[in-house]
Amino acid sequence: MELKKEIRAFNFEVRAEQDEDHGSIITGQPIVFDEPTDIGWYKEIIADGALDDTDLRDVRFLVNHNTDMIPLARSRNNNANSTMQLSVVPGSGLTIRVDLDTENNAEAKSLYSAVSRGDITGMSFMYTVDGDAWDGLDSDYPIRTITSISRVFEVSAVTFPAYEATSIQARGLADALESAKASLESAKAERRAVERKKQKIRILSEV
Repeated sequence: MELKKEIRAFNFEVRAEQDEDHGSIITGQPIVFDEPTDIGWYKEIIADGALDDTDLRDVRFLVNHNTDMIPLARSRNNNANSTMQLSVVPGSGLTIRVDLDTENNAEAKSLYSAVSRGDITGMSFMYTVDGDAWDGLDSDYPIRTITSISRVFEVSAVTFPAYEATSIQARGLADALESAKASLESAKAERRAVERKKQKIRILSEV
C-alpha cells in the first residue's frame, strides 16, 4: 500500500550564519521529538525514535514546497559533498545545515537575507508515516503519536508556518492542513471498520 505524503509546518527556530568552511548557511530543526503540537483537529506528537529507520537518502531543500523551483540544497546519502547535512539527535529530533550559494543563486541570496532579517522564521517538511497510534478518537480532540516516519522527501523554509493562520491560503499551509485532516479521518474510518467487524462477530456468536 502506498503511503500518503503528509506536510507539517511549524514555527521552528531557523538561523542564518556565516561559516568559515561552508560560507552562508542556514541551520534549524525541522523535526522535534516529544513536542505536542496543535494540528487544529487533534494534537500530534512525533515520538523519540520515529526517525530510527527513516529513509533520508535523498532530501531536497526548497522554499514553500515549491517543487517547480531548483532546490537550494540537497542531501544525497548525507555524504560530505552534500549541500545539506542532516543529523538525527536522539531525544531531540532532526537538525539540518544548509549551504547556500548566495554568490551565484539569487533565490539563495534572497532566502539568506529573509532569514537574517527575521522575515522567515519557519520550517516545514514532507514525509510519509508507517507507524502511528491514536488516543481518544471518540473525543473532540484526539492525540496522534507518530512512532515511525518512513521517508522524508524535502524540507522547506516557509513564509507562513503557524497552523493558527488558517485564513492565509499559502500553498504549504493549505497542504499541511489538508493532510492533517485526512490523517484524522482515515484513523476514524479505520476505527469504525474495526467496531463494525467486532459487532458482526458478536452477532454471529449469539446465533
